Amino acid sequence: MKPVYLSLGSNIDRYRHISAALDALADEFGELDISTVYESESVGFEGSHFLNLVVGIHSELDIAELSARLKQIEDDNDRNRDGPKFSPRTLDIDILLYGDFVGTTAGIELPRDEITKNAFVLQPLAELAPKTIHPELEQSYAQLWHGYDKSRQHLWPIDFVWRDLTLPCRY
Repeated sequence: MKPVYLSLGSNIDRYRHISAALDALADEFGELDISTVYESESVGFEGSHFLNLVVGIHSELDIAELSARLKQIEDDNDRNRDGPKFSPRTLDIDILLYGDFVGTTAGIELPRDEITKNAFVLQPLAELAPKTIHPELEQSYAQLWHGYDKSRQHLWPIDFVWRDLTLPCRY
């Protein structure tokens, strides 16, 4: 079983789609380690605010199989794949880390470069895996978050309840 960290985001019917994604992930992978949910402004386009979080799972699926399963969860939540890259979306699930894998497989580059570029990815990842070392930068995610220019992107924690649990939680 590989430890995997996923980034989840939604800016269309946000609460419903994030809850549905958590339901699907829990049904598929069992125990979830769930960060705080953050609200953030859209990045790369004008649009409504996103809800973002990071979820830790363990999976026996290889990266290609995992990616296919995550795309199915997105599709089950009416993900439109015909729009521009930076556009509103019902649900976006990205693999951030897959064990200690470094490289590109199945068209997925890991660790994902958005980790160090976007506060809405780095802050919740640093919350869940503060001592984990970025395999290329050789700094912990807590250290990377500490050094991140927080004026670049604004985000704020929100109250989010899923399955009668207030996030963050281990489910």
